[in-house]
Amino acid sequence: MLIVKEEICREVIGRTEAFRAVEDVFAAMASGKAYNFPVIREAIGYADALYGFKSGFDKAGLVLGLKAGGYWPGNEARGLTNHQSTIFLFDPDTGQPKAMVGANYLTAVRTAAASSVSIKHLARSNSKVLGMIGAGFQSAFQMQAALEQRNFEKVIGWNLHSEMLSRLEETASDAGIPFEAVDLDRLGREADVIISITSSFDPIIMKAQISPGTHLACMGTDTKGKQEVDAELFAIATVFTDEIAQSISIGEAQHAIAIGLIKDTDITPIGAVINGDHKGRTSDDEITLFDGTGVGLQDLAVASVAVELAIKHGKATEIDL
Repeated sequence: MLIVKEEICREVIGRTEAFRAVEDVFAAMASGKAYNFPVIREAIGYADALYGFKSGFDKAGLVLGLKAGGYWPGNEARGLTNHQSTIFLFDPDTGQPKAMVGANYLTAVRTAAASSVSIKHLARSNSKVLGMIGAGFQSAFQMQAALEQRNFEKVIGWNLHSEMLSRLEETASDAGIPFEAVDLDRLGREADVIISITSSFDPIIMKAQISPGTHLACMGTDTKGKQEVDAELFAIATVFTDEIAQSISIGEAQHAIAIGLIKDTDITPIGAVINGDHKGRTSDDEITLFDGTGVGLQDLAVASVAVELAIKHGKATEIDL
């Protein structure tokens, strides 16, 4: 079995590789060539942690495996990232373990790649202002990936704890883009694209705050009960997701589904747009919303590429079980 450590993943996987892997696997999912298994994700009743498993099989790419891990909110105070996870890949022909891959960095880049894919396929081509809700560890990855998809001229941001906004300011500065901290009314009014990446259990931005033509990428809701945006937004937006089953059960759409604002048939897999089976955005005034729940196949896709590149560069460690 091969071991690919966290630091090796950072060396061999960049935004380009992650974007390509995620876009390809979304397309494979929509065409029925890849599928996720049901997610297990629970509060463990200790350290306020959420823990679970995401798994799936890409028949086209012959990638089989799972990601184990979750969210430990107290880790930042310990100098660790709050999200902790590991990916295990298996040989689909024999079931034997193939690789164990550090997944903290890969989780961040694959999540950013997913929102970036949605921006590529759904945001207005003339989008100029990027709005960021949330300034945690993953926010920098989100911004960096998003800035590659449109000619953004400015980034505006909001975070519950304003002292954390320095992360967004520094990331924007490194990209040569001006940044301004704003309130939520102004963020909703001015942003052409909004990315929310929080761990909130209450809606942060409301329907009345969103302007026509906005594209929203809701990336933080991946557990039952979590919520980042007003459920009423789903009644006025064209809704897309990575996987419908997760969107309606643990994703942002769970709340709109629960109160009957939309049905599962009102949600389109982003892979259908990638494959050309759905038109995506149809007008400049249309509000589009991507519910990024984070599917196991995203993790497996980037981990598989990481293993391939680690082998290519002689950076994978082989062990006997």
